Amino acid sequence: MDEKQVSFRAGELTLEGLIANPGGDAPAAVVCHPHPMYGGSMYNNVVEAMLAALWQLGYATLRFNFRGVGGSDGEHDGGPGEVDDAIAAMGYLLAQPGVRKEGAVMAGYSFGAMVAVSAGYERAEIARIVAVAIPLAMADARIPDGASKPVLLVSGERDSYSPVAGLQALKSKIGDTARLEIVAGTDHFFGGCEAELSRVIAAALAS
Repeated sequence: MDEKQVSFRAGELTLEGLIANPGGDAPAAVVCHPHPMYGGSMYNNVVEAMLAALWQLGYATLRFNFRGVGGSDGEHDGGPGEVDDAIAAMGYLLAQPGVRKEGAVMAGYSFGAMVAVSAGYERAEIARIVAVAIPLAMADARIPDGASKPVLLVSGERDSYSPVAGLQALKSKIGDTARLEIVAGTDHFFGGCEAELSRVIAAALAS
């Protein structure tokens, strides 16, 4: 799907992004990129695999650079500021013509998955969360008590940052609204397995 360059406000900052909008009452999805301190940006193979899955299902999407990355203002904030960025991105996307106000998805990869979980639970307009390779080995995912939103957890079977045992425990903590998908034969970076990752995400969101 064609994307166009956009900019939007997050508080006092201006952030850059790429939006794809098929119109016609398309559901919305924001995709958050991996850790900026390790070279993460919206131009990432896993982000693009996630977008491919969402486009297959007819979503309008916005990927963007967190504060301090690429052409986005500001500097890295370690999490809280990036959650604000993701919420601002969703607000911008939902305000576009032809984008449905219900059924929005907040998605992210690695550090972006942590951000997506926090932002997704914080905002009522976000109906579903997609967390790919959430780095549980480095930080706890903040799941509020009584959380009931559907959450899709996806990881590679050899991912030491997002270990299967930790994901199974997180799925149990979230309860019946969580779904766990493990992609065989790959690690945290999904090199060469991007198409399978897209297939798994699209199938899970469509079901």
